[in-house]
Order: sequence, then C-alpha cells, then structure tokens
Amino acid sequence: MDFVNFASRVTDPVFMTGMLLAIAVFATVLTVTAPMFNQDRLDSRLKAVADKREELRRRNRAALESQSKGSLRVNSKGFMNDFVKQLNLQKLLEDDTLESKLTQAGLRGPGPVSTFYFFRFAAPIGFGLAATVYVFLPEVQRAQIEELGIVMVAIAAGYYAPNIYLMNLIQKRRESIVQAFPDALDMLLICVEAGMSIEMALQKVSSEISTMSIELAEELSLTHAELSYLQDRRVAYENLARRTNHPGVKGVAMALVQAERYGTPLGAALRVMAKENRDLRITEAEKKAAALPAKLTVPMIVFFLPVLFMVILGPAGIKVAEYGVFG
Repeated sequence: MDFVNFASRVTDPVFMTGMLLAIAVFATVLTVTAPMFNQDRLDSRLKAVADKREELRRRNRAALESQSKGSLRVNSKGFMNDFVKQLNLQKLLEDDTLESKLTQAGLRGPGPVSTFYFFRFAAPIGFGLAATVYVFLPEVQRAQIEELGIVMVAIAAGYYAPNIYLMNLIQKRRESIVQAFPDALDMLLICVEAGMSIEMALQKVSSEISTMSIELAEELSLTHAELSYLQDRRVAYENLARRTNHPGVKGVAMALVQAERYGTPLGAALRVMAKENRDLRITEAEKKAAALPAKLTVPMIVFFLPVLFMVILGPAGIKVAEYGVFG
C-alpha cells in the first residue's frame, strides 16, 4: 500500500509541476551564481608561465656564461700541451684548416689545438695496440695477412677518429644554429625597427635566443663584442659567417656589410633575409621528408619482409609438415 501511495503521489500532476519548477529555479540560480564562485585563474596562469619562462631564461643564461667562460678561449696547459711541444706534433701533423674547423665547432684558443694533435698522434697507437692484443688472442686462429689487415684498419681508424669526432661537433653546432637563426632574424628585425642600434639588437637577441640555441647566442654575443672593439665592423660580420659556415648566415652577414658600407635600410634587408632563411629551413625539412621513403627501404626489406613471409607461409608450412604434401 505504501508503494501505491508513493506512486500515486509521484504521478500527481501538481507534484510533478512543482518538481519541474524547483529544478528550473535551481538551474537558474546555479547559472547566475556560478561565475561568482568560479575564480578567473587566467592572471595566475599567465604569471606562472612568465615565472617559468624567466627561470628558464636565467638557467640558459647561466649555462651560456659557464660555457663561454670554459670554451670561448681555452688556454694551452697540462700534459697534452707539453707532449705536443716536445715532439713538435703541430708541425709534424700540420693541418691548415684545423683552426677554422675548431672555431666552427665552438672550440677556441690554443688548448683545443694541442688536444687535437695529441689525440691525432695517440689514437692510432692506442687503436693499433688494442687490435694487436685482439688478433694475438690464443682462442682464435687467423691467417697472418688477416691479422695484419685488422691492425692496419685499426691504425687508420685511430688516425681519422679525431677528424670524425670534430666533424660531428661541427655538424651538431651548425644544425642548432640553423634551426634557431630565422627566429633570431625576426627578433633582430623587430629590435632594429624599434630604433635599437645593431649592437644593442644583437645583445638583446643573444639573451633571448639562448632558450632555443646556446650556440647561436654565443655567436651573436661574440659578434656584439667584436663590433665594440674592432675598428673595421665588416670584419666582425665576416667572422660570424666564417664561424658558422652556413649560406643563410653568410647572406645575412653580407647584407649587414652592405648596409654598413652604403647606408641602405637595415630593416628591409633583414626582412628579406629572414624570409629567405625561413624558406631555407622549410626546404631542408622537405628534403628530409622526401628522403625518408628511400631510407626506409632497406629496413623494411631486412625486418618487415621476412616476418611477412613467415606470417603468410607459416600456416601452409605447418600443414605440409603435419599432413604431407597431398594429405
């Protein structure tokens, strides 16, 4: 009986109308008062983002300063320098392009030069001794010509290993600079059009771009320093192009030289060069994307096709093994 009374009460039109009116009033009050209780956190979020950005900027500036102090000019001291001087390795293993390569790798001063020549001399000996120990192990018997070939290959690898390592450093540094250079040009254009001198613009951009590329920030800081003390400002721009060894940076350096020499508007030149460098970055990305299918051909043949053949022919092979060819 209680259930019947409850059902009749719930289905009463007056009760249903009251419930609907109560729900509508509650929804209206909730809609009106919700903005009052919902605090706008946009300002706090923006403040948190700004604080995080400033923290990252301070951290990258500290890293840039420590790297600059440690690597902008490394003094020639220690065992390696004495060893190179005593054996006169710098003359024995002379390389006319070494200083330029070390500069492009971000290694400056006489210290890296001595280190390179030391490893250029010691690496073949170390690799050769390791290969000699390996070929004379009693567990494996090899032909004499094979043992000699292994030792010679190891010596050659030791001779070219420092150059390969140096070229890898140059390539990584260049890629970092090229990736951040169009954005740096945009910021440089904004600073120049805002009325800053090129020295102040370079200083400002070097501090801002350090979050993207410490290498580019270091190069721009060096250019700012050279513009401050070199008599011929053209030399500073040419040094920037020589240290980076990239067509985009060389074009910008040439535009800056022409602007200094002929008084042409710097903003227009920077705007054109920024667009060209952005297009160059997009072109490089498109080249990598176009080369991807060709690079994936060999891994697909080696790793995918055998598995595919196993999946397709595996069941047939199992049936043949169990029941015979005609079973």
